[in-house]
Amino acid sequence: MERVEAELFTDGGNDAVVRLPGRRFAGVLIQGDTLRILSADVAELVELCAASDVEEARRAACLLHEEIGAKLQRYIDTLDAHEEGRPF
Repeated sequence: MERVEAELFTDGGNDAVVRLPGRRFAGVLIQGDTLRILSADVAELVELCAASDVEEARRAACLLHEEIGAKLQRYIDTLDAHEEGRPF
């Protein structure tokens, strides 16, 4: 394990926006429990698609899209507030 100093653009809570040394752009630190939940949500979506349950798959996809979209918007808002460039 290596200890480094990082730039913290938001509070240190879940989905913190940070820039690691040597990186041009900031990134999003997603906590392990949140990553596990996102993975489970994707697995549920895959299962619903495999079962051809289109309505439930659409519902699950919409919820997942909403959750990831909120994280992306927080990232964008944070970069804009700090007048930082975006990697996209």
